[in-house]
Amino acid sequence: MVYGANGYSGSLLARLAVIRGERPVLAGRSAAPVAALAAELGLPHRVGPLTPGLLEGVDAVVNCAGPFAETAGPAVAACLAAGAHYLDITGELDVFEDMFGHDGAARAAGVTMITGAGFDVVPTDCLAALLAAELPGAVALEIAFHAPGGMSRGTARTAFAEMGAGAARRIGGELVPTRYGTPSRTVPFPSGPRRVGATRWGDLVTAYRSTGIPDITVSMPLPPGAALVSGCAKALRLGPLRRLARALVRRGGPSAARRAGTGCEAWAEVRDAFGATRSATLSGPNAYALTADASLRALQRVRAGEVPPGVHTPSAAFGADFVRTLDGVTVTMAG
Repeated sequence: MVYGANGYSGSLLARLAVIRGERPVLAGRSAAPVAALAAELGLPHRVGPLTPGLLEGVDAVVNCAGPFAETAGPAVAACLAAGAHYLDITGELDVFEDMFGHDGAARAAGVTMITGAGFDVVPTDCLAALLAAELPGAVALEIAFHAPGGMSRGTARTAFAEMGAGAARRIGGELVPTRYGTPSRTVPFPSGPRRVGATRWGDLVTAYRSTGIPDITVSMPLPPGAALVSGCAKALRLGPLRRLARALVRRGGPSAARRAGTGCEAWAEVRDAFGATRSATLSGPNAYALTADASLRALQRVRAGEVPPGVHTPSAAFGADFVRTLDGVTVTMAG
């Protein structure tokens, strides 16, 4: 089942699944767009909240319905009750933290759960795991990503909420709040050097789980005035203002031409206690195209029984080289 098939990422996943010979059940909370997409693709569909009843006859779900802070909890509960495997494409830090609390229940239920099976966080999680293997004694990890090409409505809403929460780092194994964009540095992306600043990103949870490295900073290019935007976003976390801000975010996402004309890239570096470093870069297709490809491949491998029950990061589930199997992705290891 593709849940949230009426959304931007969900519809891309549904279309790619059909191209690759799959026939998923499409589902979501908005009847008309789910039914329209199902009719176009010739697929079955269901409408309603993600409950055990909605999952009758379904063995695995990819949850594409954000904000995941609202949908992941009920979806996980439904999957545990129905014995269905669960995957999502979240990038929300608190959701990642919560997901790993369900590991024992997932194991007991024989259910496999993969959180962050899209651009958030497959490329960066796999880079982190590759570098940790190159430098087993690493004590610090820095990750930076760049994903131009525009955002869907769901991504924009989530990004706004995450900005309002400020940035964070992992220091000595603990999550520590920090000012949005601080610290900052210039990193050598494949397209050239860019100035980046600390943000709030899932690898602060997933890379820590995948590698055990205690100090982690995740950064992204920040627009001029990012600190001011962050402050405004924090104020707009208030209920009525938050609802107004959500309503102003436009529907849709990057056009097919825009997706085809833009890509994504990432850089990561590990350092050990003696100052030795290893680094790597990654380039790939548009982040939404990568999300559809990665989540579909992950789903197929989970359904094939390749991943044991429990909650896993992408690299822990499929190996650090999983990212190299994705369409259009190139990884370059450096010194």
